[in-house]
Amino acid sequence: MGMDLEKIEQAVYMILEAIGEDPKREGLQDTPKRVARMYAEVFAGLHEDPSRHLKVQFSEEHEEMVIVKDIPVYSMCEHHLVPFYGKAHVAYIPRKGKITGLSKFARVVEGFARRPQLQERLTSEIADAIMAELTPLGVLVVIEAEHMCMTMRGVKKAGSRTLTSAVRGIFKTNPITRSEAFSLIQGHKI
Repeated sequence: MGMDLEKIEQAVYMILEAIGEDPKREGLQDTPKRVARMYAEVFAGLHEDPSRHLKVQFSEEHEEMVIVKDIPVYSMCEHHLVPFYGKAHVAYIPRKGKITGLSKFARVVEGFARRPQLQERLTSEIADAIMAELTPLGVLVVIEAEHMCMTMRGVKKAGSRTLTSAVRGIFKTNPITRSEAFSLIQGHKI
C-alpha cells in the first residue's frame, strides 16, 4: 500500500479545525498539502527495504574493524509523531573479505529511520540487516538521539539524549573487541 497524500491532506485539515484554527486562513491554506508532501518524504522508508543497499558488495582481504561514525539520524517517534534526531555509529568486522561501500551504512540507517520508529527498534533493525546481508564476524550499532517528545512536551528536558546499542557476533561474545569499538566511537585512542 502506497502513501495516500489526499487522505493525509484531509486529516491535517481536520486537525487544524480541531485545534480551533481556520484551515482557510492565508497562512494555513497550503499547510495540508505541505504536510502531506513532508510525510511522504519522512516516512518513505515504509515503502522500501533498506537492506537492499547492502547487496552491493566487494571482496577485499580485510577482517579488521570498520567504523562509520556520526551518521545523522532523523526519525519520527511513533508514540507522538514528533521527531527524534542524533547520530548513529556503525562498526563491523568483515568475514572472508565481504565488504560494502561505506555510504551504504548511511543509506541503511536512513531507510530504517524514515518510518514511525522507536530508537530501540531502529538500532536493532540496522544491526540485524547488516548481519543478515554481509554475514560479518560482528556488528555494533550505537545511536544517540534527542527526542522532541521529551523536549517540547511532557517532562520538557531539552538536551537530554538517549543512547541505545545493538551488539551482534564477536562484539557480543568478546568484551575486548566490544570495548575497542566503544572506545573508537567515543573518540578515545587505544
